[in-house]
Amino acid sequence: MSRFIRALAACALLTSVAACVVTPPPPAHPGPTAQQIADQRLRQVNGRIDSLARRIDNHVNQGYYPPSQGASLHHRLETIRQEARDMAAQHGGGLTAEEQRVLNQELDNAAHAIGE
Repeated sequence: MSRFIRALAACALLTSVAACVVTPPPPAHPGPTAQQIADQRLRQVNGRIDSLARRIDNHVNQGYYPPSQGASLHHRLETIRQEARDMAAQHGGGLTAEEQRVLNQELDNAAHAIGE
């Protein structure tokens, strides 16, 4: 009988210990993939081009320079956008950090020409 009581006590102890086991937290959400980062770089460049295009339109509408100059600046931006598309096509849709740097330098020059 004492063996039975000891076995019963051991089972009760194991059950209470098992109830105290904490489940591990879920794994941390992994960061963005390289492709997601490359896609984000392309979106940033395109966003900057869109912003500069709006600025050109505003300058033309306010008479700061003639429509022909605005068209020339728009053409410059579209050339940069095409370069970005071509670069992105080589990498499955995104840009490398170096490509983004080069495009941003071109956009800096365009922004200077626009009058920022």
